[in-house]
Amino acid sequence: MLFFVGVSVVILSVAGGYLWHGGVLGVLWQPSEILIILGAAFGAFLIANSMHLVKECGKQLPRAIFGSNKDSSMYLDLLGLLYDIFNKARREGMMAVEADIESPADSGIFTRYPKLLKDTRIIEFIADNLRILTTSNLAPHEIEAMMESEIETQLHELTEPSHAIHRVADGLPGFGIVAAVLGIVITMQKLGGPPEALGHSVAAALVGTFLGIFVAYGFIGPMSSRLASVADEEIKMFECVKAAIVATSNGLPPQMAVEFARKTLFSADRPSFSELENHVRSR
Repeated sequence: MLFFVGVSVVILSVAGGYLWHGGVLGVLWQPSEILIILGAAFGAFLIANSMHLVKECGKQLPRAIFGSNKDSSMYLDLLGLLYDIFNKARREGMMAVEADIESPADSGIFTRYPKLLKDTRIIEFIADNLRILTTSNLAPHEIEAMMESEIETQLHELTEPSHAIHRVADGLPGFGIVAAVLGIVITMQKLGGPPEALGHSVAAALVGTFLGIFVAYGFIGPMSSRLASVADEEIKMFECVKAAIVATSNGLPPQMAVEFARKTLFSADRPSFSELENHVRSR
């Protein structure tokens, strides 16, 4: 919702100020300029990035527009899942959760959290690192270092769409200049014609510069920043899991392990101690 509010404010502010100053909106409608600027920007985007990254951008953009699903309820489910796993392991031994780790989709613990189960990336992260915890004799600091390395890789992958879109924003003003120069070339061909025709051509050329800068700083640049925020929200899930697993490897009870995990969350989405306790008990 906030995305659409922001878009409306940008458009209404610029268009309103232009009209207030006596401008005519119809002059800004230059389909050929739009084709040059946006088409060239999209082509450059395809040249600069792999097909995998292009697809990732397509997957991430809806999250930037409509908001990430990483809210307090998702974090509560994550903490509840970790508590259930650690509690079972504490009561029955670490090997008791081996079947749950090997097949989360068939696990009685994981299936209690269907919304979380759809996030294959975080489920794989949990299962892989719990598998290492149950089958190896690594020291807690070694497990932590290994998980930090994986989180760094995950963060790099999650922020690549943001960087790719930011590069498009950087290039748009340049493509606006390209459109303007081509408009001036057309204007030069009309020298000697009626002044009205020359004025229309010059205006169309200047619109190209305007559109390149307007789209870059009004929409694409902020979109890249929003994608970076989505990546930060996503990576918090991994940091939360890391804190819980490291605490468990140090011998802390499940209640304290999930409390360590809860402390890693941003305050806006962090459930309170009582909310977490009630959530865990309700399961």
